[in-house]
Amino acid sequence: MKNRILLGVTASTLALGLAACGGSRGGGGEGGGEDAAANEGARIGVAMPTQQSERWIADGENVKAKLEELGYEVDLQYANDDIPTQVSQIENMINGGAKALVIASIDGTTLTSVLDTAESQDIPVIAYDRLINESETVDYYTTFDNHQVGVQQATSLLTGLGVLDENGEETGEKGPFNVELFAGSPDDNNATFFWNGAMETLQPYLDSGVLEVPSGQTEFEQAAILRWLPDTAQDRMEDLLTVGGGAKLDGVLSPYDGLSIGIISALRSGGYSADELPVITGQDAEVGSVKSIVADEQYSTIFKDVRELGERAVTMVDSLMKGEEPEVNDEKTYDNGVKVVPAYLLESQIVTKDNYQEVLVDSGYYEESDLK
Repeated sequence: MKNRILLGVTASTLALGLAACGGSRGGGGEGGGEDAAANEGARIGVAMPTQQSERWIADGENVKAKLEELGYEVDLQYANDDIPTQVSQIENMINGGAKALVIASIDGTTLTSVLDTAESQDIPVIAYDRLINESETVDYYTTFDNHQVGVQQATSLLTGLGVLDENGEETGEKGPFNVELFAGSPDDNNATFFWNGAMETLQPYLDSGVLEVPSGQTEFEQAAILRWLPDTAQDRMEDLLTVGGGAKLDGVLSPYDGLSIGIISALRSGGYSADELPVITGQDAEVGSVKSIVADEQYSTIFKDVRELGERAVTMVDSLMKGEEPEVNDEKTYDNGVKVVPAYLLESQIVTKDNYQEVLVDSGYYEESDLK
């Protein structure tokens, strides 16, 4: 800002420029030292969507622990996938004196009103792994490269089928392979990124006939599973086994481990033995699915190290509380319908039976005993 002032930028132009970048509240001011002193030990609200997934439990506990290590007070709440509950929890965080909010939304389109309240009190908002849509109030976003996650899911499916080798090169395998497609929750912005990345990768093989979808359901709306519920995925898989006319499946694109478990249950109930299960993908490297991978049931998952995600969110909060602009590495991709939200994207990794030990155990993410 001092540089801009030296260049003769007017105060009004400067204010507009900061608002346009989407990250002005709580950061970037001249009184950084004063801000840091005033916000020492500040209360931070952390809103997570559910405790029904071990992944979100780990996220919440990780963010809380790291914030507390820096001396902040943390109000961590889980909404159990109920939108009014999450709205109420965020309202309580604001009323309770939170100086910043970290929010993993249930439905990224339902928080506009409560976030307007946060804006009126100059409380910065960080969207955590799920973009908050239709709100000017979202200051920053931290997540993984979600389009690349979809590419990795599709790539692992093709590798498991033998269409690609371990280096991602085509093997010349012509199939045809019968596959069914699943997508995430339509109210989760990430779900379309996963789907688009996967379908861009799979489409050439669908067009050439290497892959076939027996049910004919190849649109996002047909494949989407509301709230990412395993039971809903299980029900849909059972229906697909009927709609597909009894065609033997070679693969299933699943965007999340919880759905993969439901899909496997449906396949086992539908007569598939352990040796006959198709290649099934996943995401989040949840313990149950890693065990399933080791047991040769699920083929792959995508590992997103939430330790790094939590660290990035905490670093953003700490920067804002010190009156500084958080670091971002993407200012083009994530348009929430009102603004492009400055983001920091992290990398993910394909995990199979061949590398789970190195990626998950040797890195300290899990203990060997966790996977027995």
